[in-house]
Amino acid sequence: MKLQKNSSLALYSVLEFAADPTRHISAAEIAEKYGVSAHHLAKVLNGLAHAGIVESVRGVGGGYRFIGNARRLTLIDVIQNFEQAGLPEGRPPAPDELTPVGKALGLVLSEIDEIAKATLGSITLTTMLRLMERQRNGNTQSAGPNTRNNSHAKKWSKAAAEESSPARHRAGRAAKNLPAN
Repeated sequence: MKLQKNSSLALYSVLEFAADPTRHISAAEIAEKYGVSAHHLAKVLNGLAHAGIVESVRGVGGGYRFIGNARRLTLIDVIQNFEQAGLPEGRPPAPDELTPVGKALGLVLSEIDEIAKATLGSITLTTMLRLMERQRNGNTQSAGPNTRNNSHAKKWSKAAAEESSPARHRAGRAAKNLPAN
């Protein structure tokens, strides 16, 4: 699952704000840190403010600050403010998507997306803040999906076990719906 630029910027920003929810951080400060346009980031931050995840404070000492609940807010909660689910409205499937191979691949890819969504729905901002702290403390062991073995699944499962169980159950149900070989 590849995230749109706005979704990635939103995740980076929300994690910056959640790391110190009492501090007001300007869009320019975050834009400089991540090498993006402050104008573009401001649009993303306005979307987060509209969603009730951050608040905007104008004037001297102003900026944005986190107002959500880091223990309950998941990565998918942030992403869904910027991603569109499924095919765009009114878009007919491509001809190759209507062949048996296209339909079969569509089923598999759809299931992969559902598992990714369930995983993102099981990882709270609190979990991410803990992972960030581990990285700061020199734990350079990969904790993401780019590892070559299944150790990442165990790490995410352990992190998710610390969090809400309904999200874990959704992830489990999504995995069980995979077609049998």
